[in-house]
Amino acid sequence: MTRDSEEIAAHYAGRRCLVTGGLGFIGSNLTVALVLAGAKVTVVDALIPTHGGLASNLPCDVRKSVDVRTIAIDDQSLGSAIAESEFIFNLAGQVSHVDSMVDPLNDLYLNCQSQIAFLELVRRHQRAAKIVYSSTRQVYGRALTPMITEMHPTNPLDINGISKLAADHAHRVYAVAHGLDTTILRLTNTYGPKLRLTTDRQGFLAVFIKQAMLGETISLYGDGLQRRDCLFVDDVVDALLRAGSIPTPAGSVFNLGHDRSASLREIAEILVGITGRGEVVTAPWPTDRERIDVGSVAVSSALAQRDLGWNPAVELEEGLRRTVEYFDSIGGSKWLADQIAFAAQ
Repeated sequence: MTRDSEEIAAHYAGRRCLVTGGLGFIGSNLTVALVLAGAKVTVVDALIPTHGGLASNLPCDVRKSVDVRTIAIDDQSLGSAIAESEFIFNLAGQVSHVDSMVDPLNDLYLNCQSQIAFLELVRRHQRAAKIVYSSTRQVYGRALTPMITEMHPTNPLDINGISKLAADHAHRVYAVAHGLDTTILRLTNTYGPKLRLTTDRQGFLAVFIKQAMLGETISLYGDGLQRRDCLFVDDVVDALLRAGSIPTPAGSVFNLGHDRSASLREIAEILVGITGRGEVVTAPWPTDRERIDVGSVAVSSALAQRDLGWNPAVELEEGLRRTVEYFDSIGGSKWLADQIAFAAQ
């Protein structure tokens, strides 16, 4: 029988949880949900400036009840926190595809070497923990089929995809070789409150939202008809909680996608309509971007629907409206412009 979200949340009441990357976009939203569910949460975040982690992503009342450790996930001092954890949500890493091509060795360190070092810490200190790792649909590269299932070949087009795939594989290897109870979620484009808008490193949705809020021109490469399925962060948090609480075979892999995709042009036009600002134009492809573009992509989440009872509940226009409303509530376009200027200093 499918369990509802309230029943899933109740599973964590009084339980000890560790969230890596817990001050970042998805991690902070997950941390708030765990605290509201009554969990005892330790957050680990290195607060690398370009990655989106901010202490302010956790509301003051939540921050008071959370043990925050500003260290990297491969720091040996993390062993004690791991030893106490029943659930580990591993969301740490860097997500910029462009940065991964500019500094590939740093990307491999952050998304691969550090991840394996972290798994070694878990193997040594707490083999009984349930581990949920956030991977990405970028591991598949360009789609060879209309819908990408978990059986689709993996063929990443940039270093970020390679390093994330390596960590994805490592979580499965540690399940088979060392008996760790790991689950891997391959996320598609995620957006929502606390998404970092001050840089262009957090994916196209962050760029589009920022440009629409500031009344800027949204430039689409090519014809802008490339299709994407997008997930509101609340739906991703629900999937993470389900993956942690519902037994599945160790090393299981689940795609998370939305059953309704939209073209980049449609997404941009929705945002212009919501904000009442900006415009949408097309532009020629920059060579470096065209080489790593995956084209149109649609991800099948049928397996997650079957085994986790998960379905995305938030439609694209509603999610984008809620996202813009969140940023308007904390200062809107003036706040955003000030934050961008501060980050550029």
